[in-house]
Amino acid sequence: MLTPMLASLLLPLLLLCRISFCQYSSDQCSWKGSGLTHESHARDVEQVYLRCSQGSLEWLYPTGAIIVNLRPNTVSPAAARLSVCIKPSADSGGTNIYLDRNGKLRLLLREQDHAQGKVQCFSIQEGALFIEAVPHLDISRRITEFQYELVSDRLGPDAQSLEVGRGSIRRVEQEEEHSTVTVEISRLYRQKTHVFASGGVRVRRWTGSIKMPPQCGVRAGEGEFLFTGTVRFGEAWMGCAPRYKDFLRLYNEAEQQGTNPCHVETD
Repeated sequence: MLTPMLASLLLPLLLLCRISFCQYSSDQCSWKGSGLTHESHARDVEQVYLRCSQGSLEWLYPTGAIIVNLRPNTVSPAAARLSVCIKPSADSGGTNIYLDRNGKLRLLLREQDHAQGKVQCFSIQEGALFIEAVPHLDISRRITEFQYELVSDRLGPDAQSLEVGRGSIRRVEQEEEHSTVTVEISRLYRQKTHVFASGGVRVRRWTGSIKMPPQCGVRAGEGEFLFTGTVRFGEAWMGCAPRYKDFLRLYNEAEQQGTNPCHVETD
């Protein structure tokens, strides 16, 4: 019987087996506008619709407000489980950003917090982005700019940038909201965005960094792990990594029980 623990540790295998049969769209769309076109009627609120999995927004000289609706380009029941993540640029400012759900606003990002560049995520069901300009005497240097991505609330075969590898931990840097973990990959099962750099033609090793929750408590040099995660805004993110020996033991048990979805080289 496939227990919950076994199922969770075999999730990377399931994804690897099914990923090659899925078609992935790399749709990307962006919007660029200027508040100067609204200067004579600053109370107007423009509706912006972006139906892509990722992209960017750039609002020059913001005045008044805009409502940004971020949606997938296809309609499916899975869309309700999507989250939206935005990452402001270091030069962004001039506005406060709210979540607008049926006319009720919840503050998501203050003007002074844009420059920190922190990723902000929320459920797609929480509404659209209401971006309101903060009044300034000089708006010539004000620009609101951010990247956005639609991401699945749970890893699945629809994860467009799934990365899977086996390796060890070389260095851990603890930060306020996550740990930055430098890893060395000895077996790279799948990589789409090249976050792990090759050591050379003759060296079958890859290195890179991964963002992990601080509660994982990882340390450098503690054996091999199975790393599974997705790439967001060019950075690899993942949950706590299982030890490779635990994955291998449960993989072998599942193989004996005939519950493995497919075969993976484990040498």
